[in-house]
Amino acid sequence: MIKWITTNLRSGDADARRAALMAAMIVVQALCAAFYMGDALLDLDGNEPFAHLVLESFVATILCLGIVYFMIDLRRLLSRMEQTKQGLRAAQGEMSSVIDTFFSRWGLTDAEREVGLLILKGIDNENIARIRGRAVGTVRAQSASIYGKAGVDGRAQLISVFMEELLAADGPA
Repeated sequence: MIKWITTNLRSGDADARRAALMAAMIVVQALCAAFYMGDALLDLDGNEPFAHLVLESFVATILCLGIVYFMIDLRRLLSRMEQTKQGLRAAQGEMSSVIDTFFSRWGLTDAEREVGLLILKGIDNENIARIRGRAVGTVRAQSASIYGKAGVDGRAQLISVFMEELLAADGPA
């Protein structure tokens, strides 16, 4: 539990940090509620004023209600996080499907497919050449071939073809 909390607190995801903080608050509130309940039970011997016993019981009750609230909210948050992850996985799968459809329709070679994917990821020609272990001129030639087969003038238009397709209501044409 503590490892999960510290891992999520360090993550860049605001929902994960919120979930970790809520889990930590639940643990702290549970400890406080247990303390006040135990103290109230010990005070039942009659040595403490009745108002003190009522106050401790009230505090313990409020802490328990807070625990229930945080647990319900944490469950909703975790459910929303899972739905978001599922949506992202679906979108990534959809994007992969769209890319494959277009690359097949354009008749790209395997090398052009690799270069095309790296272009869509926003990597420049010099870095594509370094990643693939090829000359920059080769990557430029492959890029020009991709643009010609796709009927676009450059990177921006190539990317817009995929964005338009993903944003269209009926999917790949």
